Amino acid sequence: MAPTGAVRKLTVLYDANCPLCVHIRHWLLAQRWLVPLALVPAASWEAHRRYPRLDHASTLKEITVIGDSGQVWTGTDAFIVCLWALAEHRPKANWLATAAGRPFARAAMYTASAWRQAVRTEGAPEGVEGPACDDHCSVPR
Repeated sequence: MAPTGAVRKLTVLYDANCPLCVHIRHWLLAQRWLVPLALVPAASWEAHRRYPRLDHASTLKEITVIGDSGQVWTGTDAFIVCLWALAEHRPKANWLATAAGRPFARAAMYTASAWRQAVRTEGAPEGVEGPACDDHCSVPR
């Protein structure tokens, strides 16, 4: 069955071993949301529990966002959807989704990916036993 309906909630799977990804997680938690976000470490126990059919190894390679009706966005599309969920950044997301804006979104993702590969700490979240930090963790002040 194909995903249908309006997006009422998004789950963002982020790499908990990447300082940039963790920083962006904290930034997302501090924003005003138009669509509620749950932030869950990619390939964690919680991610496997919520999405047993998802290719979890691929979620460690690029950002993955999942809609409450089963929609899945990755990479540049996931980046744009995250911005779309934020009150202050929805207009920018709408522009980034256009033919004129998409190259800028791709460039931002390429830059983030290159930086992420340079700073990512070793260790995979698969080795974490039990629930990992998710959207209920505190935001540093």
